[in-house]
Amino acid sequence: MKKWSILIFISILLLLSGCRLSAFGGQVVIDWIDFIHIDGKEYYGIHSGVLADISFIGEKIGTVKFKVTDNVKNPSYKIKDGDAAFHEKGTEIFQIKDHPHLIAVKDAQSVNGYRVYFSSDDIEYQWHFKDMSLEKVERIEVYKTDSPAGDQLISELTKSEEINSFLQLLVHSEENPNFQPNNASADPLFYEMIFYTNEPIAYKYYMQFDGETYFWNPWDTSIISDEIQMFIGSN
Repeated sequence: MKKWSILIFISILLLLSGCRLSAFGGQVVIDWIDFIHIDGKEYYGIHSGVLADISFIGEKIGTVKFKVTDNVKNPSYKIKDGDAAFHEKGTEIFQIKDHPHLIAVKDAQSVNGYRVYFSSDDIEYQWHFKDMSLEKVERIEVYKTDSPAGDQLISELTKSEEINSFLQLLVHSEENPNFQPNNASADPLFYEMIFYTNEPIAYKYYMQFDGETYFWNPWDTSIISDEIQMFIGSN
């Protein structure tokens, strides 16, 4: 499962996060960011958001024509219409209803079955925790993501008082960018928190527990009160 270090958000404004020389033969390896290029625009994966409901899926607007990962070795490669970083040729691309700057593709590993993207040419990234209107949150789901059976829904909060209490624990988490989790005996447990509003994109953030401390990364690493455990049960 994901390690603690990969929770640091990478820039979504760069198509290439860089090139490096491998240890074998000096081969150039390109680190592609998650993108889809269609109808003359580049769409980037919303790493802190998921599709709120499949009812928001609109009409099909195209398909992926070429997967660049594992197929492109030239760092000077020019992105073309139909290119995608990680999706296979033939993957269908859908519009999100009434939101022309958002698209989605089917993804069995994503909550609600789709991976969502936004056009950076038209809108700014708006799915950080600070962007979420707390008063608009209608439902919270918490998944345990390192279960052998896959992501497991362990908590669903629908009552306003529960939702508010959960949110306040996050709001009042204590920023500690120098915190180091206790990895002596095992990797931290991973949780995925989904916050539903009336928008087509629900907010998604990760929480971890190292056996002693709950923590997350709304920006810098922050420590969450142990009271959060009353909403997710025992570990």
